[in-house]
Amino acid sequence: MKKIVNTLKEKNIGSGYLYFYIHFVTEIICFFVMSSIIGDSVFLWLAPFIYDALAFVPQALIGYISDKYPKINIGIIGTILLTIGLLTFFLNLLPGDYTEIIIMCIGNCCIHVNGAEVTLRSSNGKLSHSAIFVSGGSFGVITGKLLAKSAISFWIIGIFGLTMIPFILLAEYYRKGCNEKESCKNFNYHNGKIKPGIIIFLATLIVIVRGYMGYGIPTSWNKTTFQTIMLFCTMGLGKALGGILSDTFGMKKVAIVSMVLSLPFLLIGDTYMLISLIGVLLFSMTMSITLAILVSVLKESPGLAFGYTTIGLFLGTVPIFFFKITDKLINYSMIILLTIMCVIIASVIIRKSDNHG
Repeated sequence: MKKIVNTLKEKNIGSGYLYFYIHFVTEIICFFVMSSIIGDSVFLWLAPFIYDALAFVPQALIGYISDKYPKINIGIIGTILLTIGLLTFFLNLLPGDYTEIIIMCIGNCCIHVNGAEVTLRSSNGKLSHSAIFVSGGSFGVITGKLLAKSAISFWIIGIFGLTMIPFILLAEYYRKGCNEKESCKNFNYHNGKIKPGIIIFLATLIVIVRGYMGYGIPTSWNKTTFQTIMLFCTMGLGKALGGILSDTFGMKKVAIVSMVLSLPFLLIGDTYMLISLIGVLLFSMTMSITLAILVSVLKESPGLAFGYTTIGLFLGTVPIFFFKITDKLINYSMIILLTIMCVIIASVIIRKSDNHG
C-alpha cells in the first residue's frame, strides 16, 4: 500500500486529476443530451453506434493535428463545441436532434485528445496520469444517463460544462513545461526487437478485444440502477488502478496477472455481482497499458497513439451492435480464447524489464 501511495505522489500527477474532472464532465454532458434525445426511440440501438463512430474514430486525426500544431488548444475548442451542442439542443436552434449530437461528438474528440496530450507529455513515462484521466469517463457516462432521467435544469448542465474551462487552462500549465519532442522519451515499454508497425497492430488488437469483451461479459445480475452504477464505477476504478499499479509493480506483471485473474471472476460471476465486479475491475486495467505501449512506439505523436486506442475500442464494439452471442457456452469460450490470445500478445510485445519492473 505504501508503494501505491508514493506512486500517487509522483510529480505532475495533478494533470491526471484535472483531466479526470474534465473527462467526467464531458461525458456527463454528452450522455445527458444523447439519453434525453433517444429516450425510448426506435433508434435506441443505432444512436450509440453513431455516437461511438463520431466520438471515437476521428480522435486519431485530431490527435495527429494536435501533435503537429501544439499551440492550438484543442481542449478549449472541444469545450466550445460541447457548449454549442448543449445550447442548440435545449433552445432547438438547429434542424434535427442528431445535429447536436454530431457537434458534441467532435467536441468530445477534442477534449479526449487534449487530455491524452497533457497527461502523457507531463507524466515522464508514468502510466498513472493518463490512467486517472481516462477513468473519469466511466463515472461521467453513468452520471449523464441518470441525470437525463431526472428533472434537472439544462442550465445546471451548462454551468457544469463551463467549469471545465479553468481546469483545461490549468492543465495546460503542465504541458507548457514539456519539450514537445522529448516529453514522451521515457515511454520505453515495447519490445524493441519487434517492428514498430507490428507492435502498433498487436497493441490495437488487444484494445479491439477489450472493446468487444466489454459488451460480451456476462452480467445477468445487472438489473437495478444501483447495480449499473456499481458496474460503471468499477470499470472506472479498474482503468485508474491499471496505470497506478503498473507504475508501482511493473507493466508486464500487471498486464498478464490482471488478464489471467479476471477470467474466473468474469465467468463465475455471471449471477453474482461482487464476484463479477472483481473480474470487471481486473479486466479494465489494460487500458492505460496498451496506450503506453503505443506511445512507446510513437513517442513524438502521443495524440495519434491515443487515437489508435479509440479506433480499436470502436472496432471492438461494432459486432455487438449487429449481433450478440446468446449461447453461454460459446460466449464463455470466446472470452477464454480471446483472453489467452491477449495474454500471449502482451507477453511478447512488452519488454522483459520495463521502467518500473
